Amino acid sequence: MIVNAVRWIVGVLFIFSGLVKANDPNGLSYKMQEFFERWAADGFLPGLMNWLHGFSLEFSFLTITLEIIVGVGLLLGIWKRFFIWLTFILIVFFSWLTGYAALSGKIATCGCFGDCLPLTSMQSFIKDIVLLVLVLILILGQKHIKQVFTMAVGFLLLVFSVVIVVGFQWYVMRYMPLVDCLPFKTGNDILELRKMPADAVPDKKDYVFVYEKGGVKEEFSVKDLPDSSWTFVSRRDVIIEKGYNNEPPIKDYNLITPEGNDTTESILMVDADYYLFYTTDVAATSGMWASAFKKIFDKAGSEGRKIYVVTADPSDADRFFNVEHAYNIPILSLDAVAFKTAARTNPELYLMHGPVVKKKWGKASLSAAGK
Repeated sequence: MIVNAVRWIVGVLFIFSGLVKANDPNGLSYKMQEFFERWAADGFLPGLMNWLHGFSLEFSFLTITLEIIVGVGLLLGIWKRFFIWLTFILIVFFSWLTGYAALSGKIATCGCFGDCLPLTSMQSFIKDIVLLVLVLILILGQKHIKQVFTMAVGFLLLVFSVVIVVGFQWYVMRYMPLVDCLPFKTGNDILELRKMPADAVPDKKDYVFVYEKGGVKEEFSVKDLPDSSWTFVSRRDVIIEKGYNNEPPIKDYNLITPEGNDTTESILMVDADYYLFYTTDVAATSGMWASAFKKIFDKAGSEGRKIYVVTADPSDADRFFNVEHAYNIPILSLDAVAFKTAARTNPELYLMHGPVVKKKWGKASLSAAGK
């Protein structure tokens, strides 16, 4: 009874965790990129890390699929030895990742349950350690696990699960997440979410000053600064006590003109409907959406609505929209990280009214937006 109860707990949790992430494979991909970038910056096999960075979406897709299939396999009791040991390998790997994030302090969240159920790195690490203990119980008690169905039925259910999870991920990567848990979801006020939360508690900081005298460098606190015979070298911040809820839901969202002016508030505070067209890597992707954009542009003109292009690569976008096609529309640059949060597909279209997101279309539904 204990072994089978544990099997259901672990199986359901793996399926649930995988489904939450399957809703937004790009989100997990960006989290993997954060790990690869961190390790490369720390000098850990930078060449390999940069190579892996380029395949983060494929790794995300595979990890999500594996996580769900492992959970289904455990519940079905099919090929139990294979699935139990595969579960063990996965949970050891996940525990190592979350442990690194939690103990190093270099990764704030691990993306274990995506953006819909955010956990801190330490919460994720504790969760994985508990799961590791449960999986060890399955290893020791695997003789008590029986198949729920015949081998043929179990195999068909497993294949059906693979088709469903692969198809679901393909769908959301084209049409946007089915459940939008991002701060840019329909109905949200972007300007409000750029503000610090009302109940934010800031970090308590101290400062360490480095001074030099006679070729020797020493550190001093604010209360114990040296006399004028010492030469100031540098200063660094030291966090004494970590605050909480002290970051706005939307960070680094600044719409910058080619001249370098921040026009975020002047655009978002206009009391009218308008479009924001998010796109990047225009030269490589425009062939797939150029005709759809023409219809959107024509529709915006007939409705008297402005349309702005928001991109992480303004020169590339300007060349396509205003040089090659003479649309003569504003090109606004956006921080690459903020762009990834705002647009989960490339391209993506927002219908805005002032700072409020009224409607969104992913790359596969742009044609519908132009009708």
